[in-house]
Amino acid sequence: MADIERISTSTPWEPIAGYSRLVRAGDYVFVSGTTATDERGTIVGAGQMYVQARQALANIETALGRVGLTMKNVARTRMFVTDISRFNDAARAHREFFADERPATSMVEVKSLVNPEMLIEIEADAYAPRPRATASAPPPGARAAVKASPSRAKAKPRPAKKSAAKPKQRSEPPRSLTTRGHK
Repeated sequence: MADIERISTSTPWEPIAGYSRLVRAGDYVFVSGTTATDERGTIVGAGQMYVQARQALANIETALGRVGLTMKNVARTRMFVTDISRFNDAARAHREFFADERPATSMVEVKSLVNPEMLIEIEADAYAPRPRATASAPPPGARAAVKASPSRAKAKPRPAKKSAAKPKQRSEPPRSLTTRGHK
């Protein structure tokens, strides 16, 4: 694969677990599970699913902005919640960020997250094709100069290779498979 770009933030868990907040690999961008933390790593919105979902999505938006992308580039999100009965709160926050450009998504209830105060963790996958380098074509009517190498200029032409003869097809089966002499 071509180059891989890794972006880290100041959350305390990245160096402990050995991961990056965002990884760009070619045309794809992956944002790691993101929770409701502020710039110092402090949890925002304790006990409030909607507030935590909005903060996690804002953190994803910030991470994408670091590589020049927006939420419009997001193709898929995954939401992990500690209480699925609070689906409406998480869904409302998600809808506010993706009202016009809706990604594929899923919401799954989990037993707990890394900190008991965390109610939701969201992952995002984005697609952002990078500009492709194209070979410049010569202007119309231009002819490419071809130089013969000295060793090829004096080389004798090689005779064409003989093709292998094709086996003849039988019009009748081999004698061992015929029914002659059998009742």
